Amino acid sequence: MQITIKELEHRYQANTPFERVALFDIDLTIQNHSYTAVIGHTGSGKSTLLQHLNGLLRPTKGTIQIGDITLEANKKEKQIKSVRKKVGIVFQFPEHQLFDETVVKDVCFGPLNFGVPEKEAKKRAYEALEKVGFPEKYWESSPFDLSGGQMRRVAIAGVLAMQPEVLVLDEPTAGLDPRGRKEIMDLFYKLHKEQGLTTILVTHSMEDAAKYADSIVVMNNGTVGMEGTPTAIFSQPKELQKLGLDVPETVLFMQELGRRTNQDFEEVCLTIDDVARTIASRWKRGQSIE
Repeated sequence: MQITIKELEHRYQANTPFERVALFDIDLTIQNHSYTAVIGHTGSGKSTLLQHLNGLLRPTKGTIQIGDITLEANKKEKQIKSVRKKVGIVFQFPEHQLFDETVVKDVCFGPLNFGVPEKEAKKRAYEALEKVGFPEKYWESSPFDLSGGQMRRVAIAGVLAMQPEVLVLDEPTAGLDPRGRKEIMDLFYKLHKEQGLTTILVTHSMEDAAKYADSIVVMNNGTVGMEGTPTAIFSQPKELQKLGLDVPETVLFMQELGRRTNQDFEEVCLTIDDVARTIASRWKRGQSIE
């Protein structure tokens, strides 16, 4: 599902002495089935932007078109429930949103709330729990008896059970150890590919943005500072550093390797595999990297 944002502006506490501009002059198109990473320093507007994507916040100015539904400033949207069916958000620490007696009941809540019959809601819950790799033997357990990683998978299953066409991820690996972080990110990427989702990842991890995204949006002080492919964005480390951001460690490694060996590595290496291929290619051509 394509999302088109035009002249978006958002002001907190508008028309009061405490008015603050959080977003302004945002023109952005997120293509259908794409994987877009939104990065930026703390306070750049990332989370405010994503909350507009399913109507949690309304524009002060401008429009957001989500499929065939348009959210406009100063206009009450009657189809907001339809938007929230289409756009599912996984917030930071989504396990804090668990509340029901059993895992299955918790995952069923969203579909039931949207009017899905109980039998169908349970079917969706079972399918979603299987997709996130949650063991069937715990389906009737209390979600509060689970480990942190298990609770997060249940919370993600609750979003998937609503069968969204757009999946918005707000720092979904916050608080996880490296292994858990990789498992969750790989899970989202698998779901993105298998279900043809439009995925939007808000992250502080340059490595995750480089590894998973097709395109990157860099937010800076409430507006879009840069936009492009991961290769295009991370080939401009000085520009990113001016915006208070780092680049993936692989990019820094290749810069340092080039400095120490007095060689120009034009390739932008976004992953360890890219680094290995680049070095191996030089080696095969007989170029020393010592």
